[in-house]
Amino acid sequence: MTGPVQVLVVGFDQPSFSGAVVEELGRLREAGVVRLVDVLLVHRLGDGSFETLPPPAGADPGLGTLAAELLGGGDGEPGDGWSLADAVRPGSVAAVALLEHLWAEPLVGAIRRAGGEALAEGWLDPEDLTGL
Repeated sequence: MTGPVQVLVVGFDQPSFSGAVVEELGRLREAGVVRLVDVLLVHRLGDGSFETLPPPAGADPGLGTLAAELLGGGDGEPGDGWSLADAVRPGSVAAVALLEHLWAEPLVGAIRRAGGEALAEGWLDPEDLTGL
């Protein structure tokens, strides 16, 4: 992997996996924007625990292995200050996607060559920008 990898957690109260998201990810890969590294489907039970859901029919049976490893074997704790339990509501389903940002590879290289390093990153919700 050469670009930065983002952990993206997308929640669903009632999932409807039509294939549209996978199709869009394919289009973005073809355009050199992002590459789906892995995706893990989880269900957060009412008691707060998580269960891993099987990959959709026709998907690679190893799908989700890397994401599960990153999450510490499914306990939802991949790193300092981050918890899957903070992101996923009890009773809902989530897709934990690892996305490599291919577009950022030249930028990351330029930053490294300049002696820089990433210190923090985050994504603003569009609602945060309302009224600016």
